[in-house]
Amino acid sequence: MRDDYLKEAHKVIPDANILINVVSRRVKQLRRGARALVESLEKLAPEDIALREIIEGKISYEAGQD
Repeated sequence: MRDDYLKEAHKVIPDANILINVVSRRVKQLRRGARALVESLEKLAPEDIALREIIEGKISYEAGQD
């Protein structure tokens, strides 16, 4: 996982627990064959793709109410 992507994604989703959950869920989707929502000239790991998607605003989250 690229540290620079992690820092940028943390600016978008400041709560570390939520960020981890969003990335984890998206990585599972990517590993099951979901198409990446970002393009890259380099080969990225699923974790990095998920972080880039968050950074670029391609995926987001909605907090549930208690």
